[in-house]
Amino acid sequence: MTLRLRLLLMIGVSMLLLWGGVAIWMLHDLEQEMQRTLDQRLEMAAHMVAGLMSQNPAAWDGRSGKAGVSTLSMPQTVKGLACQVSLRGEVIASTPGAAPEAIDQAGPGFVDREINGEHWRSYTLDKLGLRVTTSDRLSERSTLLRNVMVAAVVPFVVALLGSLLVLWFGVGSGLRPLERLRQVLASRTPDSLTPIENSPIARDLQPLVNTLNHLLARVSETFSRERRFTSDAAHELRTPLTAIKIHLQVARITHGQEAAVAMDHAEEGVARLQHALSQLLTLSQVEGTVSWEDGRIAEANEVALLAMRDAAPEAPERIEFDSDATGAELALPQALAVTALRNLLENALRLSPANHSVSLEVRRGLDTVCFSVCDRGPGLSDEALVLATQRFWRRGSGRGSGLGLSIVAAIAERFGGSFELKQRAEGGLEASLTLPRKKPVESN
Repeated sequence: MTLRLRLLLMIGVSMLLLWGGVAIWMLHDLEQEMQRTLDQRLEMAAHMVAGLMSQNPAAWDGRSGKAGVSTLSMPQTVKGLACQVSLRGEVIASTPGAAPEAIDQAGPGFVDREINGEHWRSYTLDKLGLRVTTSDRLSERSTLLRNVMVAAVVPFVVALLGSLLVLWFGVGSGLRPLERLRQVLASRTPDSLTPIENSPIARDLQPLVNTLNHLLARVSETFSRERRFTSDAAHELRTPLTAIKIHLQVARITHGQEAAVAMDHAEEGVARLQHALSQLLTLSQVEGTVSWEDGRIAEANEVALLAMRDAAPEAPERIEFDSDATGAELALPQALAVTALRNLLENALRLSPANHSVSLEVRRGLDTVCFSVCDRGPGLSDEALVLATQRFWRRGSGRGSGLGLSIVAAIAERFGGSFELKQRAEGGLEASLTLPRKKPVESN
């Protein structure tokens, strides 16, 4: 069922029930009013005849006991109406068709009776010794009432049908902007993710268009992220795979020490490849909509200790640790906080000479916790500092995947933190990662 037909049915049925109830109420009141009006006509007719007779008593006072009955003159067009005048039980005047036996049965006021197979409604008035009875044939009343009902109902039905017809075209006209929007969406190609133009769209559809544009923007961002991930993976994995293939071929055609060295190089390439894949997947998930919540509390000092253990499992003494953030909880999953800090520590250890240590300071703020990692390496130029957080950037032919600092920046951005890399005056780099603290839950 189309939306247009559904709206028409809902509004039409509502109108039919509402106006149908009003019409039944109106017709009931109309019937009661007509019956009351016709009864008033009978009563007024009886009073009028009695008043006319009382103005000339000489014309009828001496008629008692004389033969013959005068006939009142009634127009031939008046049907179903009868009148009788009697004096002391004797009919002295009547309209054509009036039944004399009605006189004996008539009582004062209104009475419904059946005479000669026909139903009558009569009114009897006793005045100055005269009894005046006026009667209506109920079949004539029913015909009159039916004609009035038809006259009232037909315009109502015509108006209702006309309203439904106008409503049909009105609903169609009102839904035309929605149809135009449907045509616009149907005419777009599957890869077209540009926003929908707002100018020809009705104001009532503006929220829908805005929502669709937000959805298209999110879908476009998702597609762009997936294409970038595919491109990055192809760019980064091509060289390690080629190197592994070459080392395996060398190991196959050689023996002894050369074969062992080739296998060692192949294993090293596999390890680099595994690390690059892990970094790529982490970066893709951080930039996406994946939920990282694991139910663990990210306490600042615990995050620092876990990151230190992962970054230097064989030489933990190379990291100097200083913290005043005991008990400070971070407003992000523990796994991401550890990943970001581990990348900073690994980068600092790689840049520093083997006989030098790096420092890790954790400082608590009002709403944040700042992790500062300082190395004793050669540092970077101002141009290199700008490029350091870009994907796959390496200094010269340096080791690593070139994704570590990109992941740190992405984690900080996703959770409302900040990441800054700057040159130290005494040499080396200082990497500052600021992460938001978890707000305490207020108890009622």
